[in-house]
Amino acid sequence: MLLLPKFDYEEPKSLPEALAMLSELRGKGRVIAGGTDLIVNMKKGTVKPACLVSLKKVDGLREIVGENGALAIGSHVTVSQIAESDQVASAFPVLARSASGLGSPLIRNRATIGGNIVTARPAADLPPALIALGAQVELRGNGKDRKVPLDGFFTGPGSSVIEPGEVLTEIIVPAAPPFTGGDYIKLGHRAALEIAIVAVASRLTLDKPDGVIVDARIVLSSVAPTAVHAVSAEKALMGQRPSEELFAGAASLAVADCSPITDIRGGAEYRRDMVNTLVKRTLLKAYHDAAGVKGGGA
Repeated sequence: MLLLPKFDYEEPKSLPEALAMLSELRGKGRVIAGGTDLIVNMKKGTVKPACLVSLKKVDGLREIVGENGALAIGSHVTVSQIAESDQVASAFPVLARSASGLGSPLIRNRATIGGNIVTARPAADLPPALIALGAQVELRGNGKDRKVPLDGFFTGPGSSVIEPGEVLTEIIVPAAPPFTGGDYIKLGHRAALEIAIVAVASRLTLDKPDGVIVDARIVLSSVAPTAVHAVSAEKALMGQRPSEELFAGAASLAVADCSPITDIRGGAEYRRDMVNTLVKRTLLKAYHDAAGVKGGGA
């Protein structure tokens, strides 16, 4: 049995108080939300914080706020809240779909959107959909606040641009343009409690329901050190009229845009084959949504 090491625990009642604590800890403290990844990593000894700072008593981090088609999601909103939110499902069904595929109901009830991002796991469920949606994260520090596109947030497995003493407080998802559709598919050995072998989030925007593609985003997960865009596939779609042949060609290009490894869940060649298959499927679903749903829906 893996045991937790000794650590201190604090529950500040405001964000300024939490930021002051983290500043005093000088990199030896960690923010804990649901703890579903952090506690496991502490038992493994891969992270060794001297103090855990819980933000559960800090107001304003557990809300989903919609305005003009955009959403602001507090970092302590649980994955269950996202999966079950009518507001999320109607504005960004691809995000609701990715949340529904994360772990079991017990894990979804504890895990938070902020925690799923800051752990920077290559196979994390929410980042591919959020990157495809063009999301930004708000980072608050002691006297320094900034917003960072999630696209540039991750720097490698377990690492990101977040600095010691900073707290991720909010995820901002911009409104989708008209004639936009999306899809997310996660491939695992089981339906639940499974880390993705491959996951793909795609989003397409058309200039009109029967028009050409004016924006294409394809984000691949579990096939590189971080979630990555299938850049050459995205370029091949731009300005083109949608068709199954076009999507098949883009999927072939996406295979070269990733660098999967072989591990206990799947071989590199199998993962490349699945990238090809899942990119085609997600693009076709995204196109059908974009052509049939006026006013967005990704």
